[in-house]
Amino acid sequence: MTLPLVAGVDGSDSCLPAVDWAVDEAVRHGLPLRLVYGSLWERYEGGLPSVGHERPSEQVLAEHIVASAADRAARRNADVKVTTDIIPEDAADALVREGSHAFAVVTGSRGRGPLKGLLLGSVGLAVAARAHCPVVVVRGDRAGLAGTHERILLGLGEADTCAEAVRFAFREAEVRGCILDVVRAWRTPAYDRSGDRLSAAGPVEEYEARASALLDAQLEAPSAEYPHVRTRRTTVEGPAGKILVDRSAAADLVIIGARRRAGHFGLQLGRVSHTLLHHAQSPVAVVPQRQ
Repeated sequence: MTLPLVAGVDGSDSCLPAVDWAVDEAVRHGLPLRLVYGSLWERYEGGLPSVGHERPSEQVLAEHIVASAADRAARRNADVKVTTDIIPEDAADALVREGSHAFAVVTGSRGRGPLKGLLLGSVGLAVAARAHCPVVVVRGDRAGLAGTHERILLGLGEADTCAEAVRFAFREAEVRGCILDVVRAWRTPAYDRSGDRLSAAGPVEEYEARASALLDAQLEAPSAEYPHVRTRRTTVEGPAGKILVDRSAAADLVIIGARRRAGHFGLQLGRVSHTLLHHAQSPVAVVPQRQ
């Protein structure tokens, strides 16, 4: 069964480029697109008496939002099969649940909430933290949104968090026919395992070599599976978040892995994921590592 690509819609300005991006992604992978609007309007208006035959105002708004999004998707590419749904749930809860049977979930970077100054809306953050499928938060400049850089950026994390992200990145690079730029950031620790401060003249080469070895080990199998994907491998000393944000300016998509633990509730995003979701200059894909 072909899993759909799910896009959350809410009528906000940031929803529009997210719908466009989702249509283009559906075309690349040959997927149907499912546009979902989640709202608790039924909880608040369902018990109110109707005036004549008029429907609750929020229901009318929801129907307008999904119809407008579907019309925009059809104008973007009429060949994509588009379905819509209005779900009477909190938006984040609805998208997380939809992600259980989706190729990926796509959201905008901001919602319709009152805090317009936020760099990332609460729904996008919650879905990226909780979903069990890849989540793409669409943000960035026109070049990145249009895919004109022809470059995918993969931030390689620890071995227990990056296997799914690596496969996702290779698949994206293959369908786009672009370069996959893989970056492993590393730092020289200030303290050893016993808690003693290390001297400045420590074995820097050892840490760089470890980073390079991890990079090669994680890319060996997918490189064989996707032999036509061109990779550029880099190890860089410094904070991973800053390095990836800086390099995102020349990328069409930044991909990073995340750990999901069964039975664990609440946010599960690390510092690097938070930094990218708030500051990256291109769309960001958070890919959970199933355990």
